[in-house]
Amino acid sequence: MANGCCFRPADNRGLRIVFVFMMTSFSVVATSVADEAPTFFRGLNLNGPAVSIDGNVWEGQDAKTYTCKDKSFNNQDVKLLPSTDAERAKMIRSSRWGGNRVELNSIPTGRYTVFLYVWEDNRSETYTVFVNDAEVVRNYNSGREGHWEKLGPWHTDSKEGTIVISSKGGAANFSGVEIWKGEHDGSGTNILTKDQLAMFESQIRPLLIKHCYDCHSEKSEQVEGHLLVDSAPTLRKGGSLGPAVIPGDPDHSLLIEAVRYENDNMQMPPDEKLSDIEIASLEEWVRSGAPDPRRSATTIPLKTIDVAKAREFWSFRPISHPIPPKNTNSQWATTEIDRFILARLERQKLRPVAVADKPMLIRRATFDLIGLPPSPAEIDAFVNDPSPRAFENVVERLLSSPQYGERWGRHWMDLVRYADTAGENSDYPIPQAYRYRNYIIDAFNNDKPYDEFLREQIAGDLLPASTDDERNEHIIATGYIASSRRFGSVIKDYPQHLTIEDTIDNMARVVLGLTISCSRCHDHKFDPILQTDYYGLYGIFNSTKYAFPGIELDKKPRGFIPLFKEGSPGPELAYAVTDGQVGDAALQIRGEPKQPGELIPRKFPDLLGGQRLTDKEAKQSGRLQLAEWLTDPQNPLTARVMVNRIWQYHFGKGLVGTPSDFGIRGLSPTHPELLDWLATQFIESGWSVKHMHRQIMNSRVYQLTSTTGDAEDQNNIQQAIDVDPDNELCWRYNRQRLDAESLRDTLLLLSTELDATRMEEPHPFPPVEKWGYTQHHPFRDSYESNRRSVYLMTTRLNARPYFTAFDGPDRNASSAVRDNSVTTVQSLYLLNNEFVHSRAEKFATRLLAECDNDDQRIDLAFLLTFGRPATTDDKTNTLSFQKTLSDEIGADKNKSPDEIKHQCWTSFALALFRTNEFLYVD
Repeated sequence: MANGCCFRPADNRGLRIVFVFMMTSFSVVATSVADEAPTFFRGLNLNGPAVSIDGNVWEGQDAKTYTCKDKSFNNQDVKLLPSTDAERAKMIRSSRWGGNRVELNSIPTGRYTVFLYVWEDNRSETYTVFVNDAEVVRNYNSGREGHWEKLGPWHTDSKEGTIVISSKGGAANFSGVEIWKGEHDGSGTNILTKDQLAMFESQIRPLLIKHCYDCHSEKSEQVEGHLLVDSAPTLRKGGSLGPAVIPGDPDHSLLIEAVRYENDNMQMPPDEKLSDIEIASLEEWVRSGAPDPRRSATTIPLKTIDVAKAREFWSFRPISHPIPPKNTNSQWATTEIDRFILARLERQKLRPVAVADKPMLIRRATFDLIGLPPSPAEIDAFVNDPSPRAFENVVERLLSSPQYGERWGRHWMDLVRYADTAGENSDYPIPQAYRYRNYIIDAFNNDKPYDEFLREQIAGDLLPASTDDERNEHIIATGYIASSRRFGSVIKDYPQHLTIEDTIDNMARVVLGLTISCSRCHDHKFDPILQTDYYGLYGIFNSTKYAFPGIELDKKPRGFIPLFKEGSPGPELAYAVTDGQVGDAALQIRGEPKQPGELIPRKFPDLLGGQRLTDKEAKQSGRLQLAEWLTDPQNPLTARVMVNRIWQYHFGKGLVGTPSDFGIRGLSPTHPELLDWLATQFIESGWSVKHMHRQIMNSRVYQLTSTTGDAEDQNNIQQAIDVDPDNELCWRYNRQRLDAESLRDTLLLLSTELDATRMEEPHPFPPVEKWGYTQHHPFRDSYESNRRSVYLMTTRLNARPYFTAFDGPDRNASSAVRDNSVTTVQSLYLLNNEFVHSRAEKFATRLLAECDNDDQRIDLAFLLTFGRPATTDDKTNTLSFQKTLSDEIGADKNKSPDEIKHQCWTSFALALFRTNEFLYVD
């Protein structure tokens, strides 16, 4: 009612009546009264005698005008909530259940309105209702014992003289069916007596207008509690707490409870209680059936944003085409990137540091592109190559390596939270997930255009394909959506909406750099993204069928997609998605699926264009159109976000320091013109990621040294540190620690134990029929392997301690930036862990086998671990270390000279593995 009033939930209120009024795939929703008034056609008590309800005679269970083979149930002792008249109660408490399928016969051709009475005699069930195979209520929850509802109205046509009502899911109790000829709005008899009309117009309408319309009408600036009281259908549908009025039952009507001031947490109007006469008028009106001539349902006005104003923010503006600036020091810049960087430095009167030496540069590039160190032969070849294209050739060689896809595929796996398990309470394994992992690796190796890469992952199953291999690749790519995290362990009320939220959240952060899922429960608090934007996307994924990996109480996986062999499906399966039951979704009030609001058309966020599906496109989920909207070159975010990520992985920090948040709460770009120049280059190159590597790595700014100890340039360096201590202006290269995968893979490589072959087979999971995982005994297996870390089996709920210690990615959420911690746990791991000791022993064996003397061994050890030859001081210190250690170990007369020597070199290897020069890339 007036002055900000709303239905507020009471802390001690046990009953929450939710009137599900959700029309997802149905052709017509509640409409205004037709020119010709609808008339009662038939009522049917499905499991009881003929009854009289609302003055109309209903047929009983012996009627010949219907067919139903479902089980019968009758319990007249259950207390109904809300209470109702005796005849209606008799009908409700007797029901049919188990199927459900009711076929109504002998119905002449024409338009009809259907209502369905359902109730719950025991524990709540969740099911979906269909009329003539069209979904009219999705995931309806039957509520507590005794709860009943009259669902509808649903408008349909008779098909060959029949109307079929059915359900899928939990056990539904169908009590009765009410059919009207024509389109009925559900507001009662449609015919008001003169006395009823006079009472409403003289007592009820003025009261509602005066005390309620300010906050609860479609003209309200903000509709409180999602409740509209300015039409009969919306008043009965109610808001976030359920129906406001239950005709004939004032004691169970929330409106009456609120005006009586019986509940401290729900008092309307909040500023002053109504008079006793006004309250009595409302009570009498409800008791008499709440007759109401306002039959055209009003709607809560959907909020809009000022798109033009919103696009004044830097990331929402169209991508510009900046011209690289001119520089004072025109000799330094060798590429356009350099010119953008140098221009900022010159404005601050700073100079970049010197270029890195060749050993440092090739080590940097090799770890960058393949996640492994260069071999001594590769270092030697580069150092001794006088060609001005020497480094360019190194970059091309690395981009052509199959290990490039393993390295950069791992970055994408961080973003899309790849794992080999589902993440619900029991963490069910997904043996087929490896196919999606390999798809990612292949995509980077083949330099698949980024826009195509996105389209395939979002809508691969809907894309055309000319061969079985191409079709299978497209299907496997949708493993991106299928791998969305699963929740819970129960069949009833399975929280699919949380999986969809995870899909939307990940897609928005990874592709658009936006936190769209913040709008699940309310409009975004900071960015110009509305709740309707969220549910416009929600409907697309709600129309998608996700493969089911299994849960504690429903262990058998299903819905996996067959791969094609010779236009037919074969026995091999992919963890993927396909279109499901297609339709728009209702906005969920406060993010609760059991509190549906207005139906929201499937669409793109208004901020980014607000494109909607055409009538033809709406026959599919909309994922294909979503993929096109995301990759439209006019979209200001997709290219910007990706080139920023590429820059970030090369430099350790993006031009935008919040790579998955380009919104108002994120950081602004340090070089906005450069960001747009890179985005433009990306699109014009055909969305080539490898092209961006070439652009960035062949720039002089990428090749700068990371050290700040050049004595000849100390004044400039100190000035740069004072002005820009965080190196935001890129006056030097940022030293970066090896990530967990690179460290593990390098240790295996140095010990000659790395299995560099590609993993084409699934992990050795136990047979499906033996799966018995539960919340208290979830899947916890761990399969060891000497293959590259990208191929290790990863679970969502049981992370490997090594990856936890060295800041591995979170398998449950997108990891845009990994932590870069320095902890005692890491030091202790390198000091004591058996894996490190075993690699050191094998490394010592290698040094002793491949070299003839200690001098050669020291050189080889430094080249392999640090990427540079040993200096004179290095050799002197190493030999002294070896001598001291040999003397100490030699005191043990039981050790042979060979054992002593091997132990000394093992200790030397352990010392190298714990140095910053090994653990960091300069």
